[in-house]
Amino acid sequence: MSRLYDHIDLRVPSLRDATPFYEVLLPALGFTRRVDVEGWLQYESVGEPAGAFFGVTESTGHIANENRVAFWAASNAEVDRLAMIAVRAGARNVEGPVPYEAGYYAVFFEDPFGNRFEVCHREEVSMD
Repeated sequence: MSRLYDHIDLRVPSLRDATPFYEVLLPALGFTRRVDVEGWLQYESVGEPAGAFFGVTESTGHIANENRVAFWAASNAEVDRLAMIAVRAGARNVEGPVPYEAGYYAVFFEDPFGNRFEVCHREEVSMD
């Protein structure tokens, strides 16, 4: 099995207010192809036959909870770069980027509505 997930459907209370944040963040995370789907802001990853996608839609009664979506980065420098992009896009409650434990480097943040995200890099750590 080569794919571990197909897509993420995220809810926000206002799609119009969410669009500026996600139009900056999603392409930086690798979701670079904008797809027109009525009622959704949707970006796909490129390079896969059926690209993984991240969709955002409006649910006026949506209230963020403690769930978190974490994205993998290829290096600590990539975590740093994506953290700066998230801040520029309007992320709030940013924590990091910092090393949290041996071989684990991450930044945690929320979208403008409180939906939680993380970008992390993990290195293999010897257990000897």
